[in-house]
Amino acid sequence: MLTVLSGILMLGILVFIHEFGHFFVAKLTGVKVLKFSLGFGPRLIGKQWGETEYLICLIPLGGYVQMLGEGVDQDDAPLSAEDKQHSFAEKSLPRRMAIVAAGPIMNLILPFVLLPLAYMVGVNVPTFLDDPPCIGYVLPDSEAEKAGFLSGDCIVQLNGAGVESWTTTDKTLIPLVGNDLQFQIVRNGEALNLDLPADNGSLQGLQSLGMMPRQAAIVGSLSDGMPAESSGLQIGDRITKIGDISIGSWYELHAVIQQSSGETMMFTVERAGRSLNFDIAPKRNEENDLWLIGITPKQILEQKKYGFSEAVQIGKQRTIELVELTLMFLRKMVAGHVPANNIGGPIMVMQIAGQAVQTDFSTILTVLSFLSIQLGILNLLPIPVLDGGHLFFNFIELIWRRPLSLRAREMMQQLGLTLLLMLMGLAFYNDIVRIFFGGNG
Repeated sequence: MLTVLSGILMLGILVFIHEFGHFFVAKLTGVKVLKFSLGFGPRLIGKQWGETEYLICLIPLGGYVQMLGEGVDQDDAPLSAEDKQHSFAEKSLPRRMAIVAAGPIMNLILPFVLLPLAYMVGVNVPTFLDDPPCIGYVLPDSEAEKAGFLSGDCIVQLNGAGVESWTTTDKTLIPLVGNDLQFQIVRNGEALNLDLPADNGSLQGLQSLGMMPRQAAIVGSLSDGMPAESSGLQIGDRITKIGDISIGSWYELHAVIQQSSGETMMFTVERAGRSLNFDIAPKRNEENDLWLIGITPKQILEQKKYGFSEAVQIGKQRTIELVELTLMFLRKMVAGHVPANNIGGPIMVMQIAGQAVQTDFSTILTVLSFLSIQLGILNLLPIPVLDGGHLFFNFIELIWRRPLSLRAREMMQQLGLTLLLMLMGLAFYNDIVRIFFGGNG
């Protein structure tokens, strides 16, 4: 419930910023705003303030600003001379375009404010991101394993470009989605070349290809009532052996536990310089078909804080990177290089937002920025019924010196609505598959 409420709240902030953009520019250009609504459907709360009715409605998946003269029809009653001065339809084309564009532009401006604030507050980042891209573990049956990658391989070049860290490697990967990947690696002091075909999941970085960073077998958390807690294991314990098998990483630990078949095993851990032994019998999780003892790895994080000028610079750079990433994702998706099951809908947005609220303030600001960019760019797509579709009509009017006929606009809006409903249906389907089947289809 907390996740849902948090998600609705964060989505509401983004919708408010978007609609406030329309509202502000409409007021600035002298247009009368009849309604300002957060949400659709039946009204929950409403208050008339001046010429505008402010509403909160039942369905929290968007909002709208209704202006005088917006969407006028030939059969509508003519406006009075005074109302015409405040009618959206009577304003000049540049002013109408400014009002329409203001919503998504506000969403794109918001990260330039939020991200610098996040960097000043302090962001927690995994320390491995600044480490050389050396592989700690290769997931079985992954693209990386099929290509011949092994634990301990260190990547030095990707498609001819030098890479020094996990961060730079992941950034280099993103523009290469849909392309063949040529890795140059160092294995035991020897340079080797390994190739991956174009049909891969590199949009999400090395880990989506099955290459995992080095992860020490240190207990980060314990689940209540599970064997690890009952046996006496503590947070911070480093697991060094299971039986006679030496454990060098979290992934080796996981593999040995899965081979246990539930039998009791002796875990040797290092705690405060002492070596301790614990007898633990893994418990079967029927839902995931896994043997578990109830621990998660310790994620080693580093908090980075920046001064005002540096935070503004880094925040600006990160915002531009997120915009470029979103545009690249759209291009790759249209070209067929990104599977359609990567599309997420409102359910996934609420999940992401709800999880962020349970972390820290800088993460909340970062997630809000990311989602705001998605919302802004989505609304600028030239699909009728979206802001971008209205701008498309305006551009046609600007070029032809006259608006499209009412019939043409209605047909294009019906087509746009159909496409949008199909897209939303696909997004909802993907969200449901993720929730109930734990994956992207």
